[in-house]
Amino acid sequence: MPPRRRGSSGFRDVRARPNGTFYAEIHAGDFRVTLGTFDTPELAARAYDAAAWQFRRPRRDLNFQDIESLEEAEFLAPAPCLVSEEDRRRHRQAQRRIAITEHDEELMRQWREQIPSDVNNTAAFFADRGAQRRSARRRRRAIA
Repeated sequence: MPPRRRGSSGFRDVRARPNGTFYAEIHAGDFRVTLGTFDTPELAARAYDAAAWQFRRPRRDLNFQDIESLEEAEFLAPAPCLVSEEDRRRHRQAQRRIAITEHDEELMRQWREQIPSDVNNTAAFFADRGAQRRSARRRRRAIA
């Protein structure tokens, strides 16, 4: 099998982001281990090497051949965080809920601007309802 292509960063599984940072990840079966975003491609490559050691990848898959042990790789790089399909599903669900909430808030803002009398009537209704409930509670306490 031919050697794997290296990205624009020059390191395996390290990608440059438009904002000038570098992103590293490693694939392990059904999981994608996100190693994070780093300021330099070397730091991202070190994080990849630590993950490669943990997944017992062959030495040829490492970015830096000078690492001799898992302990040394972990010392040079932060621990990875695990991202699974379930995590992605929960994130998409949360994003949909946020979008719905933002849309509702925008519609409420437009409603308040376009029909201020409706807003006043609603506020008056709930104020009267609260007053009625308080007076009913007072009457029940007086009877008891």
